[in-house]
Amino acid sequence: MSHHLLKLSPTDVLFFRDGRPMEGSSSGHGAAWPLPNVLSSAIHHAMRRADLPDLHQHRLARNGKILSPDRETKGRVFGSLQTAGPFPVVDEQWLFPRPSDADQKESAGTTHFPLMTPVDGSASSLAGNLHPVVSKHAPSKDKAERWMTAEAYLAYLKDSNSPGKAHFFNDEQLFAAEHNIGIGIDPDTDSQDGERFYSASYLRLLPGVQLGLIGLCMDKGTQGKAADHDLIADTFPNSNRETHILAGGQQRTCTVKRETREKLPLPLGPQIEGKRVRWTLLTPAIFPHLSVSDRNTTEHPGGWLPTWVHPETMKVQLKDPQASVRGSESREGWRQRVSVLPAIDATLVATSIPRAVTVTGWALGDSDDAGNLMPGGARATHLAVPAGAVYYFEASSAEEARKLAAALNWHGLSTGTEIQNRRSSLMGEKGFGLGVCSNWHSHTL
Repeated sequence: MSHHLLKLSPTDVLFFRDGRPMEGSSSGHGAAWPLPNVLSSAIHHAMRRADLPDLHQHRLARNGKILSPDRETKGRVFGSLQTAGPFPVVDEQWLFPRPSDADQKESAGTTHFPLMTPVDGSASSLAGNLHPVVSKHAPSKDKAERWMTAEAYLAYLKDSNSPGKAHFFNDEQLFAAEHNIGIGIDPDTDSQDGERFYSASYLRLLPGVQLGLIGLCMDKGTQGKAADHDLIADTFPNSNRETHILAGGQQRTCTVKRETREKLPLPLGPQIEGKRVRWTLLTPAIFPHLSVSDRNTTEHPGGWLPTWVHPETMKVQLKDPQASVRGSESREGWRQRVSVLPAIDATLVATSIPRAVTVTGWALGDSDDAGNLMPGGARATHLAVPAGAVYYFEASSAEEARKLAAALNWHGLSTGTEIQNRRSSLMGEKGFGLGVCSNWHSHTL
């Protein structure tokens, strides 16, 4: 199983439209750094256009049951596609979003800490009485850079000395926004309609900057039983000719360079010491509202609170990943065994979460399985916890803390050779919910 690194170099400006209107005085907001689902869809469409042979049809099912009888033989291809990113790549260095509790310019040092000693006015109104997170540094008008290199991120995780200022980047060092006026297109004639005008902003990467993605798609074909067919390698062969991909809207293209490494470029979580675990998001995560059901006896608000944390007790509900590994047992037997395993004994005690990120998009009209035309328009909107958000947990023992880190680290029990955990409740396969763990220290007055 090979995770491939895909580096995208735009041939021109890029346009990443969200669900907001582009009429009148409303300018299309297409110059932001793209969210994971946008580039995941681009990879999916590139694989479909490659016209690959002998593809496995993934049946649409839930809990092992086919959703409808007519879909038992009719499924969808590329169901095993998993992506992560995009991350900025500058001169072969992968960059990652700055953690919210390391808010000092040209530094990866932690500046914010949970306040564990009660003071007047600090009592939390949240369930579980979460502790506030406070800064140990005086306020400053110097805004910290948004991105840092893997070396700087490791300094943050290990609480060691920060590298030099060359390891920190602002948005303006990576990309710029360009604004243009466009004319609407008549869908019947594919020509300008001469009536509708719109304004839009476009993303232009600066020289030497690329979009970095991690991709995996192993397929077992129509006859095989083992997933040994590498569809990413087949789609992007890196032959003498350049491979192109459509990224975002308005048919904007990028050239793609693929490479394979034994270890992935994401920062690796250090060994956890003690009972405290800090989980920092490398990519956004989506936690939806959950209603009461047979599987969910307590309503869960979602939003900023992970769905695998109990909304009243703040107890973690994840299982020990090492004990949950499936052996030679059947899928049903494995599910029954895991269902009775005890949850990791750890509690969420504090959070540092910036403003939510809106995840939406725009869909073209398409046909459903019955051939009925489905109208296009704005996709469903989700509010995601942004990359850089921090969750602080306290376990009952050092052993339980290490179990929690293994369940939350993107690399899980591996040494950084594969992505094992995607802790977003939605769109994990598209790259949401990747995080890395480290120790944390409290602040006392």
